[in-house]
Amino acid sequence: MNSTHLERIPADDSQARQQRLAEIAQQVLGRARSAGASQCEVTCNEDVGLAVNVRMGAVETVEATRDRGVGLTVYFGQRKGSASTADLREDSLAATVAQACAIARYTEQDPCAGLAEASLMAQTQREFDSWHPAAFDADRAIDVALACEAAGRAVDTRIRNSDGASMNANASLSVYANSHGFLGAERATSYSTGCALIAGEGEAMQRDGWFSVALAQQDLEAPDAIGRNAAQRVLARLQPRQLPTGQVPVLFSAEMARSLIGSFIGAVSGGALYRRASFLLDSVGTRVFPEWFAIEEDPFLPRGFRSASFDAEGVATRKSMLVDAGTVQRYVLGSYSARKLGLQTTANAGGVHNLTVKANAGTLAAQIKSMGRGLLVTELMGQGVNAITGDYSRGAAGFWIEHGEIAYPVDGITIAGNLKTMFAAIETVGTDVDLRSHVRTGSILVGNMTVAGTGER
Repeated sequence: MNSTHLERIPADDSQARQQRLAEIAQQVLGRARSAGASQCEVTCNEDVGLAVNVRMGAVETVEATRDRGVGLTVYFGQRKGSASTADLREDSLAATVAQACAIARYTEQDPCAGLAEASLMAQTQREFDSWHPAAFDADRAIDVALACEAAGRAVDTRIRNSDGASMNANASLSVYANSHGFLGAERATSYSTGCALIAGEGEAMQRDGWFSVALAQQDLEAPDAIGRNAAQRVLARLQPRQLPTGQVPVLFSAEMARSLIGSFIGAVSGGALYRRASFLLDSVGTRVFPEWFAIEEDPFLPRGFRSASFDAEGVATRKSMLVDAGTVQRYVLGSYSARKLGLQTTANAGGVHNLTVKANAGTLAAQIKSMGRGLLVTELMGQGVNAITGDYSRGAAGFWIEHGEIAYPVDGITIAGNLKTMFAAIETVGTDVDLRSHVRTGSILVGNMTVAGTGER
């Protein structure tokens, strides 16, 4: 970024504040045990943030946030109760403990309730270079957002309107502790800049944008680069055409490909599995993807968006394969869902950590050239995914590919298939990885899908 960077905080008191949160956590656990809880766990967090939004060269909103909270869960045998508060005074903490205990005494017994096993708690904790605090200066944040939007609007006279630009900064501290004696602390910062522009007039208007997100400000793209990228994307979408209904190869751009991986993760996650609400029931050991396909989970990536030494239950995380040689290696489980399934937690309470999808092809341009003819999807709309059957139907927009090149933009179409069939039909994963997420994948080419439209060819 340029001189509009927010300045670094000269004095960092995060460790002292974390220590205070740890003291509160231990105090709350002690109160819960004194109240008769057989097991208990507590999460304490503190978040500070700044969000700035501008539009058409004027400031729309400036929002500063400072949140903190304590969440407690207690177990009386296999009866569970939870309560939370944002008030850290002694009397409020005591009332929160009393409320959680009262709830637990009147709930039904649940044989799967309770903390994760003590032997699974993380024994070591490390930093992942995720803490890069900066002064939350509203004036400088406004300058960043204005520069981003101005750079985009200046690219072409056809860009006559804007959905605005934003600059966001956040710093989060958290402590998790439980009655096994485990106490873990985490801290992370995040920054983002984005811009959305509108080109064309009347019914021919198109909207698109771009954003950058990082744990450290110096890793953000420059504001003017973000604005120009947003402009190029929206201009490329002008004068779209329809497509006729037919069966064609579909190439999901990297940012859209993440949703395919997300659908897979949802289908192999504990809640969907024990409710029998997944199209991938009993899929461990089954080949779901092509033989070359693989997904690895690595919680230990430096500056990873989901790097962690322990999950939301204190269980030690580990690097492992989720899919290898196209075959599902394991599910995504916390301790509760694992018990419901008669299995052991995979240290995924709170979700997956950093996922990397194996590439077997080159850049997006190389994939477009090799596919020859088909649809490049750059936007998806709607939630048309049936988690039980795997049926997939979503509105889409993007570009028609002819002779290995982008021919023209398209919109107003629907792409459809079944996720099981789609996963098996994946032909390539590109090296054009979108690093703005904890799911790291390049563009994904599905060899054949139904595209429904009203156009003619």
